[in-house]
Amino acid sequence: MSRIGKNPISIPKGVSIESIDGGFKVKGPKGELTQALVEGIDVEIEEGVVTVKRRGESGPERSLHGLMRSLLANAVEGVANGFTKRLEIVGVGYRAEVKGREVHFALGYSHPVIFPLPEGIEVEVDKQGKITVTGCDRQKVGQVAANMRDLRRPDPYKAKGIRYENEIIRRKVGKAGAK
Repeated sequence: MSRIGKNPISIPKGVSIESIDGGFKVKGPKGELTQALVEGIDVEIEEGVVTVKRRGESGPERSLHGLMRSLLANAVEGVANGFTKRLEIVGVGYRAEVKGREVHFALGYSHPVIFPLPEGIEVEVDKQGKITVTGCDRQKVGQVAANMRDLRRPDPYKAKGIRYENEIIRRKVGKAGAK
């Protein structure tokens, strides 16, 4: 039995789960998400608790049991509380600002970089170069943060660029320090 898959998911107040054709729709105060159901996995909803069970003991069913439970738990957590990723811009002259549904970056290139925001994602930028990406879909929040980081990855020599909050950059010694 999957250690993750057998754990029940408790549904907080204000969150509703309904079964749709081939999946589930989760609604809450932060938004609405749909999650497709994997073949060979059954989901039972009763009295504020969601239980994920597999039909058989085949390899694919066993491997997808914990995955389905995690995806449903992330959907419930996302519509109830939301998810957040924080990034930092480090470097002289590097900055970002939000204009409508776009984020405009100045990252040392000869042109400004315009990053369009997908639906369901909100971005805030403060004066110290801290970027906060929030949304109810955990996968989308993480992907948007990773795409922003890829615009100017942290340099291993001076640690300039866009990095995650509390990310440790392994610094390299330059030419002068190699002697």
